[in-house]
Amino acid sequence: MDNSVVEEKDAGSGVGVLDKAAAVLGALEAGPATLAQLVTSTGLARPTAHRLAVALEYHHLVSRDMQGRFVLGPRLGELAAAAGEDRLLAAAGPVLATLRDRTGESAQLYRRQGEHRICVAAAERPIGLRDTVPLGSTLTMRAGSAAQILLAWEEPDRLHRGLMGARFTATQLSAVRRRGWAQSIGEREPGVGSVSAPVRGPNGRVVAALSISGPIERITRQPGRLHAAAVVSSANSLAEVLQHGASA
Repeated sequence: MDNSVVEEKDAGSGVGVLDKAAAVLGALEAGPATLAQLVTSTGLARPTAHRLAVALEYHHLVSRDMQGRFVLGPRLGELAAAAGEDRLLAAAGPVLATLRDRTGESAQLYRRQGEHRICVAAAERPIGLRDTVPLGSTLTMRAGSAAQILLAWEEPDRLHRGLMGARFTATQLSAVRRRGWAQSIGEREPGVGSVSAPVRGPNGRVVAALSISGPIERITRQPGRLHAAAVVSSANSLAEVLQHGASA
């Protein structure tokens, strides 16, 4: 693509810088690219391609791989997940209620938002001692089984940054990826345990974490042994809703 092609696209939308940024993102859709490859595939001048790629990287729309090449960034996945949030939330209510009734513990659904996680749906245990997480609560990404889930499958550089100051380790996240669920005991709040599993979107990316939580004296110090199967099954049910919605 030469500069005349880019100029034609610029004229078409009337906002040249957006067309050029879209050209960079479109080039990266084919896979990782060096700056020289971006210049070749977009037809942009080298300084322009570099400036746009770095600006997109700042906003997490572009990232770098281990070889320093430009790749599509995690923010694109977050935006795509948000586009399907209505479908996810519509299905979450019944699934959370069933999980709560099956385990006897409060159930929550978390989405990552920057350096925090947000409780976007919840089903509380109606009576007795429970861990209450109000809808809309903003919680840390540095502790808790849901935080482990939302971080475990991130790109290496983002995962490394997320581990700074965290109450869990890279070794623990490796175990989470291997078994497909996470547990925590008193990480986020003393006396509270939890179990979480990933909810995956149509592209396989983790878009949310499904959790149950409760007092340690009831959920025990090995809550995964008791409840991992139920949490994973419920998370897979939500993922199926997203898959079917994408193919409809």
